[in-house]
Amino acid sequence: MRRRAIRTTPTPNPSPAKGRSRPSSTGYGGGELTAFVATILLLLSTPAFAHTGETAGGFLSGLAHPVFGPDHVVAMVAVGLWGAFLGPPAIWLLPIVFPLVMAAGGVLGILGVPLPAVETGIASSAIVLGLMVALAARPPLWVAAVLVGAFAIFHGYAHGKELPDGANAVAFSAGFVIATGLLHLTGIAFGLLARWPAGRLAVRGAGAAIALIGVAYLGGYV
Repeated sequence: MRRRAIRTTPTPNPSPAKGRSRPSSTGYGGGELTAFVATILLLLSTPAFAHTGETAGGFLSGLAHPVFGPDHVVAMVAVGLWGAFLGPPAIWLLPIVFPLVMAAGGVLGILGVPLPAVETGIASSAIVLGLMVALAARPPLWVAAVLVGAFAIFHGYAHGKELPDGANAVAFSAGFVIATGLLHLTGIAFGLLARWPAGRLAVRGAGAAIALIGVAYLGGYV
């Protein structure tokens, strides 16, 4: 008696396909993320043409203008340092007051409204703000905000006054306001070290160094 052969169909393997890749948890592919970072680095590494007008006074020129002026840099970093040293709400209020008032000062510079002793005001801002950090000064919040805003007028005026001919004033202004915000963030990041005793000394030492740089500018040694 013959036995009938029974054919069985192999069951497919339920394991996931080997060729598929997991979606990125950040939402960015590797190539997209690399391109994004490269673009940011390219923008930040663009040479300064603030005084040559080679970028037609556009956004990149405004972005570079504060960064390549040491007197501007130290004062803006000092704002972030002082805000971090004072803590909330000064840590966010002072870095907001400075760019807003600075933009108004920039308009005055663009319009050519006379403002005396601009360079003296910029150098003095580094001295005073640096000393506020070095001496661990804790005035009322409104006093700190008024002080920061008053110095911001001089910085903004200097930027607006050096707007190249034929430049886009809005793009240029947006550039130097954003650069100022980045310098504030740099100061805040370093100022957060004040949470620890050793870091507190480092932050106060940075404030003293900023004040000395301001003295050098005020005395014409730089």
